[in-house]
Amino acid sequence: MKKIHGDAKNIRSMLSEEKFSIDYYQREYRWEKKQVIELINDLCEKFLDSYNPNHARKEVKKYGHYFLGSVIISEKDNQKFIIDGQQRITTITLLLISLYHQLPADARQSITSMISSVQYGEHSFNLNVPERLACMNALMQDDTFDEAGKPESVVNILNRYQDIEAHLPDTLANDVKNGESEYNDALPYFADWLTENVHLVEITAYSDEDAYTIFETMNDRGLSLTPTDMLKGYLLTNISDTTKRNDANDAWRSRISELQELGKEEEADAIKSWLRSQYADQISHFEDIGSEFHRWVRSQENDLNLRQPTDFFSFIFKDFNFYAKWYNFIRLAAERLKGGYEPIYYNANNNFTLQYPLLLAPLRHTDIEDEIKLKLRIVASFIDILITRHIWNGRSTAESFMRGKIFPIIRSIRRKSVDDLTKILTKHLAEDTETFMHNNSFSLNQQNGPKIHRILARLTDFVETGSGKPSRYAEYNQRDNKGYEIEHIWANKYERHDDEFSHPVDFEQYRDRIGGLLLLPKDFNASFSDKPYSEKLEHYFGQNLLAQSLHKNAYDRNPGFQKFREQHELNLAFKPHDDFKKDDLDQRQALYQLLAQKIWNPDNLKLIANG
Repeated sequence: MKKIHGDAKNIRSMLSEEKFSIDYYQREYRWEKKQVIELINDLCEKFLDSYNPNHARKEVKKYGHYFLGSVIISEKDNQKFIIDGQQRITTITLLLISLYHQLPADARQSITSMISSVQYGEHSFNLNVPERLACMNALMQDDTFDEAGKPESVVNILNRYQDIEAHLPDTLANDVKNGESEYNDALPYFADWLTENVHLVEITAYSDEDAYTIFETMNDRGLSLTPTDMLKGYLLTNISDTTKRNDANDAWRSRISELQELGKEEEADAIKSWLRSQYADQISHFEDIGSEFHRWVRSQENDLNLRQPTDFFSFIFKDFNFYAKWYNFIRLAAERLKGGYEPIYYNANNNFTLQYPLLLAPLRHTDIEDEIKLKLRIVASFIDILITRHIWNGRSTAESFMRGKIFPIIRSIRRKSVDDLTKILTKHLAEDTETFMHNNSFSLNQQNGPKIHRILARLTDFVETGSGKPSRYAEYNQRDNKGYEIEHIWANKYERHDDEFSHPVDFEQYRDRIGGLLLLPKDFNASFSDKPYSEKLEHYFGQNLLAQSLHKNAYDRNPGFQKFREQHELNLAFKPHDDFKKDDLDQRQALYQLLAQKIWNPDNLKLIANG
């Protein structure tokens, strides 16, 4: 083996003015939403441990540090090729691009050199992969990009960038604050911390053979045990009866195999959700289970009643087996719409990962299957209401800030009957003062676009299915190039509204209110978005029913729509608008608030419980 060089670097020194390539035989960029969100959660939690809005920015230097792992490089012909670490480096680059667009102009330059640079008069990205160039250029220039027919890495880069854009604001927002400005206040501090206090070890070899030897040595599957492996070993070792140990091992392997089919690290997530749902009695337990659940179980064996060999057998064969089965059921419902369990899917779309321990919390081994499914539907509906209320009122729904709120709820509903569960969760919603009527100026902003999109999809689907039409939620929720996007009823033309607004900023803020928004196909927006309302109105009549309701013809010979309005007492709230002035937008805002109250109604929990 030739010379090997290891160097500890922060993000700035790793990426500034550097060029990394990836050989053609390397695997694609394959990180999924789950991995990106976990990384953002970890980074933001570490940053927020030290962050104080009263600090001067120079104090970031004293903040805690974060180790991102090692990156293995093969250097040949004066070029650096990433052998191991391209998933992390690609994701960090996407995070830097997102920060670049959101930082004030005077703060952008400090991170530009970590994204791209100019050498010999040619501009290129520091992660220099030719097939990704057009996509990366589009992201840097904040342009649209057609992913149709593009390689897997390019499609994943676009999707993961959208995940970062959607998740970072919530995760970085301060829990004791509220609103966009506070998020933006913390952003320069976070950018400084990310680039200066996040570290990697760059291991450089000077041949591919040596680089891969290092890679294989560091990732030897025969020696590198996961927390799941270590927990299994600890539990099985304490089962003295050989037959029972074999039975427990078979049960464990069967469930783990089933969970692994869901995706990477799903078995670990299932174990964390199970332990948190049934055994975490302090918020510190919640955190410890998330970081090292195998060590936590060993440290809590007395409290977990793991004293006799039969206890360890039961812990696997009865406890783990039961909760892993229902975790698998929940995760499948989170991946695709399943009749009766739609809220689980909606909650997953909102990236609310804490729903899994919350859903498992009331389940008991002695419950019959119908009772279990009823509990899952009740809790999922509760979460759906809680999360959407938070979004509507500009509150963070990130895991790091919801833990303190969700943990007591988990404890309060643990192993409760259907009746008790319904009463507890209904009471919690009744005590929540921030309902949909609490905020009559809910608006689109730079950070909440995907959330607004999902809410509009729910409002639209509610009106249509209530009027006897088939559900098209999956279609409305689609945000790719063939899907739907948010349409402003008012074109961005202040001069058309200067009789009602004294300043363009006032007009722009009012224009973004949800009552002035619709979901329409992307080709419609491209053709009509700048047209006056009078010209768009006729075309709205050919779209979904919520858009049609602006037109007077939607109220003629439409018995399904008429029945829906009467059933929900919305005859006065729904009305056609021949013109769309400020007062018209106010009326639509009030209509959307009423629709939200109908969809996310706490009484739904009792309706589910009563069948």
